[in-house]
Amino acid sequence: MRVATAADRQFVLALAARLVDGFEQPPHRSKAELIEGDRRALDGWFERPNADEGMLVAELDGVAAGCAYLVTLVDYFTERPHAHLSVLAVEKAAEGKGVGSALLDSSEAWARSRGSDRLTLSTLVTNARARGLYERRGFGGEYIRYVLPL
Repeated sequence: MRVATAADRQFVLALAARLVDGFEQPPHRSKAELIEGDRRALDGWFERPNADEGMLVAELDGVAAGCAYLVTLVDYFTERPHAHLSVLAVEKAAEGKGVGSALLDSSEAWARSRGSDRLTLSTLVTNARARGLYERRGFGGEYIRYVLPL
């Protein structure tokens, strides 16, 4: 596990497509829209790195295999800052090899090192694979965001 460098930019941006792999998207979101949104957020870290964000890269046998992009948000209820795992993505070839769990471990460590009392994340309700991983790791649902396309 290591902090991303400028040399990781293309690898990280390519992982955005993995975030929509293997499950149906909500009916009001296209794959292209989701990929572009994630790419924009990930690219923003490389363009404007700051102390309130982090980009971690996991390696498997010396080769980049996944990434975690962390940001600092303010809790709606307590108004205290906390860590938020904005993106967690793993190369298809690295699935099932502990890369996602290692990224979660490092994300928790990143959050703790900044004094966060919680680590939050969001995932699409249709992404059962990701939800299963997060629930096995102790994450629990807090609220559901509803969308009404207009």
